[in-house]
Amino acid sequence: MIPTSRSTTIATVSAVFPCYNDEPTIGRLVDDVHDALCRLVADVEVIVVNDGSADGSGVLLDRLAVTRPWLRVIHHERNGGYGQALISGFSAARNDWIFYTDGDAQYDAREAALLVPLATADVDIVQGYKIGRGDSWHRKVIGRIYHHVVKALFRLKVRDTDCDFRLFRRSLFTERPLVSTSGVICVEMMRSFESAGARFVETPVHHYFRPAGRSQFFRVRALAHSARQLVELWWRMVVRGR
Repeated sequence: MIPTSRSTTIATVSAVFPCYNDEPTIGRLVDDVHDALCRLVADVEVIVVNDGSADGSGVLLDRLAVTRPWLRVIHHERNGGYGQALISGFSAARNDWIFYTDGDAQYDAREAALLVPLATADVDIVQGYKIGRGDSWHRKVIGRIYHHVVKALFRLKVRDTDCDFRLFRRSLFTERPLVSTSGVICVEMMRSFESAGARFVETPVHHYFRPAGRSQFFRVRALAHSARQLVELWWRMVVRGR
């Protein structure tokens, strides 16, 4: 059951969405996350990073922002990649805690409310893990292989490395800036936060089949770019210990 009343130590949350050609889904997600979180915390801002979308996402978001004072839209003139969109959103966040998920509606933004009560005084990160995976069979296979490879290479303890449904203290990001511009940023984030001694708690969240559009990650060019960044990240963070 999703909590509907304030019973948490968290006072402020910035909800961040990267958006690339997510016009069919981003508007509902913006309203869903704000509605869910404002019932639990005193101050909620929603930040959407329009990462050079070629569809009508930018126009839609600007129109929504006119009637939603809690919504801020950041526009990238060109597509900089998933990681760059997250870095822009995290950098713009003003509140003490940051929640983020994707703009394609494979996660239910309302379930952000499940994470908030778990963010107690002795917790730094509330990490989701997928209940099943709403993808085609080949993406499920690739996803599991990727998870086990990066978990071993980077010595990660989290149950689901690539579950992009997280709530964490903003200070973790401000004290340890992230640099990966592709989806590899999730691995960098987990390795950086774990190495810093951050305290984790994990909880299940639902994952659904993508209702519109096409993932940018599962393309040959994107996979090659991510693989290169993954190797560079492993060399820097594991081999050289930086």
